[in-house]
Amino acid sequence: MAEEDLFENEMAMDSIESNAVEDTEEDSYSDPSAGTVVGLVKEHYSRASTYRDTEERRWIQAYRNYRGLYGPDVQFTSTEKSRIFVKVTKTKVLAAYGQIVEVLFGNHKFPISVDPTTLPEGVAESVFFESNPDMQKAKEQFSPEESKLLPGETVVSLRERLAGLKSKLSPVEDILKEGTGNTATEVTLHPAMVSAKKMEKKIHDQLEESNANKQLRVAAFECALFGTGVMKGPFAIDKEYSNYVEGEYKPTIKTVPQTSSVSIWNFYPDPDAANMDEAEYVIERHKMSRTQIRALKRRPFFRNNAIDTAVNMGESYIKEWWEQAMEDDSNDSKAERYEVLEFWGNVDIEVLEGHEVEIPDNLKDLDQVSVNIWICNGQVLRLVMNPFTPTLIPYYAVPYEVNPYSLFGVGIAENMDDTQTLMNGFMRMAVDNAALSGNMLIEVDETNLVPGQDLSVYPGKVFRRQGGAPGQAIFGTKFPNVSNENMQMFDRARVLSDESTGFPSFAHGQTGVSGVGRTASGISMLMSAANGSIRNVVKNVDDYLLGPLAKSFFNFNMQFDYDDSIKGDLDVKARGTESLMANEVRSQRLMSFLQVVQNPVLAPFAKMDYIIREIAKSMDLDPDKIVNSMSDASVQAEILKKWKEANPAPPPQPQVGPDGQPLPPQAGPAGAQAGDTQGSGGGNIGTGSVPTPGEPGFSGNTGQGAA
Repeated sequence: MAEEDLFENEMAMDSIESNAVEDTEEDSYSDPSAGTVVGLVKEHYSRASTYRDTEERRWIQAYRNYRGLYGPDVQFTSTEKSRIFVKVTKTKVLAAYGQIVEVLFGNHKFPISVDPTTLPEGVAESVFFESNPDMQKAKEQFSPEESKLLPGETVVSLRERLAGLKSKLSPVEDILKEGTGNTATEVTLHPAMVSAKKMEKKIHDQLEESNANKQLRVAAFECALFGTGVMKGPFAIDKEYSNYVEGEYKPTIKTVPQTSSVSIWNFYPDPDAANMDEAEYVIERHKMSRTQIRALKRRPFFRNNAIDTAVNMGESYIKEWWEQAMEDDSNDSKAERYEVLEFWGNVDIEVLEGHEVEIPDNLKDLDQVSVNIWICNGQVLRLVMNPFTPTLIPYYAVPYEVNPYSLFGVGIAENMDDTQTLMNGFMRMAVDNAALSGNMLIEVDETNLVPGQDLSVYPGKVFRRQGGAPGQAIFGTKFPNVSNENMQMFDRARVLSDESTGFPSFAHGQTGVSGVGRTASGISMLMSAANGSIRNVVKNVDDYLLGPLAKSFFNFNMQFDYDDSIKGDLDVKARGTESLMANEVRSQRLMSFLQVVQNPVLAPFAKMDYIIREIAKSMDLDPDKIVNSMSDASVQAEILKKWKEANPAPPPQPQVGPDGQPLPPQAGPAGAQAGDTQGSGGGNIGTGSVPTPGEPGFSGNTGQGAA
């Protein structure tokens, strides 16, 4: 089909769509469902669909650029032979998608965590040490004033001064108890920590069971391509689990929370909302087969009679214009499909009268209530009050690039739409010119040839000439080759695409980087700059998707789970941005910090357990599998201590002279440190045993040893 015909067909289709919308608006007053629950859902759906029209055309263009397809609005002249499409959009979309997924799942876990709040409720505000009788004696022997820094004194000097006081302290055993006591400390008990870890494991198990990692990757792809990714959850389903009782298979049914991705094409939010927090309602459009719609009977609170009635009424799914535009062929599927609309939002309480829905007493005085409604073929398949407390619409839309005036964001494909068009144009011109200049044009003077000859040209062809001078009957002409100029313009357009998307070519494997980019440090700086755009995207994923989704799962468990041990004053956080730093750099920084806190003065202030777990994460290792808990670490330390006591280090081997006789030990020069084996004069120094200040045998003369 010609391009002009395609263009005319789409214009005609648009006209039909426009008329259909107008007809719908005109007939809405005569709709028997008007004023009912079904009419309310249809009205909201029609309004959201009309608002989405402009967005849908943007998405179609983005889809075509990704697939490498020319739309009907592209007009080719009769002289243009090439139809080449350079898929730079696809390259950048996949590169951005890959980086987002790598950041989110770099630690092989869903990037959320549950921690106690800063001051959890129910946590002891103060604790004290219940000491044995020796504690008071130790206090009498050791004055706190002696442990303070004197004016001009350093920490090293203080440690040396206190070294001799260690012998005065008697071993004491302290017991930490809750309460004020007589020795209140700044230590705070955190029983909420146990609940936080259990809640975190619970949420991770629920997300893994619902295959949330896969669903998040689907949402991330549409986010990069179309500008918006959508997820949904938690929603309850009855799931069958295998169970054997006395050798007999007796499956158990449990109601569990699930999550799923929602295609942007089936997502119809409130047109007046700039984000999901402002949305009064959301409608999801489902395309279901007969089997799928009957399977709804196994889910909670669906009306079996209404489902049977809707199925018996026959198929109701009609393809939208964008569905036809995305199809690779025009073959119309004959499979029976049903259009099911799922509504979440606020409705007037009067609309619910007569629909067999029980409104709680504390909500009967309100003008509106939040409900969940499913309709198909004019039948109400499900109508329940929103079960979540606090009330929420379980949909989360994350923009790739935030549009402050719309709920839908801007993706990579839209940002480089113009540059993609330029690259296609210059590449077609280069190919056409190369084909024209690479083939010689033949000019024939037929008056000099014998009439009736085949004028096609091929190697070895013989032409019979009847007159004229030799070489004057057939001429060859060549056109100049300007494809290099066209390719230069193509490269400039590609650079513009890098700038418009904030995703440079070297970030997805483009070679030919010059200058500072040829060095390791230069590449590191360039990659750091390139990560700026991805950093913003991942922050959007944290703020608009992961954080609200994790909070919803937390509230679900707090509301519906019977295990009180997972509940507490907890805080749910998204951790996607924590993986933005390269693992190698993060590991090096953690190891450097670990060396710093090995100082005895700083060690008490460091959370060693957290540091070790983060080092494992930076090395792509699962800390839950390789890092011991605090109790296990204590046991291992005790075992190692006993092993060292049972297997002491062998004594140092005596040094032997050239004659084979052992050499006497030599005192080290002034200023030599224990363990030094090389003095300033180049000779070997015997390590021996160097006394420390405050110990018996210390003379104060390092160069002379003990007196």
